[in-house]
Amino acid sequence: MTDSNALDPEDRKIVTLARSARARNGVPEGAAVRDETGRTYVAGTVALDSLKLSALQTAVAMAVASGAKSLEAAAVVTEEESASAEDRAAVRDLGGPQTPVLVAAPDGTVRVTVTAG
Repeated sequence: MTDSNALDPEDRKIVTLARSARARNGVPEGAAVRDETGRTYVAGTVALDSLKLSALQTAVAMAVASGAKSLEAAAVVTEEESASAEDRAAVRDLGGPQTPVLVAAPDGTVRVTVTAG
């Protein structure tokens, strides 16, 4: 586990934004991504009868819909131990295989950083 204070300030910011989205919306996961210009996109889990997206998939979709061309980093706050293959694929589609995905516990402690690879 990584103390979030030991993170780069920009990475700490997206973990904090993801954690806030999860808490504010009362959803299982919160996520945030940072695009190539430094803009951030924050989202929570979408669970409708006709549409189911993880928080990270939603954040990537928001970035794409806003014109982002690439991603620098992604973060997800979840009870899960790591990011799912589907979440990593969404990040990889926009950011490439080396894009870091920070996976944090609900308290904001980063459990693991994986690549979208």
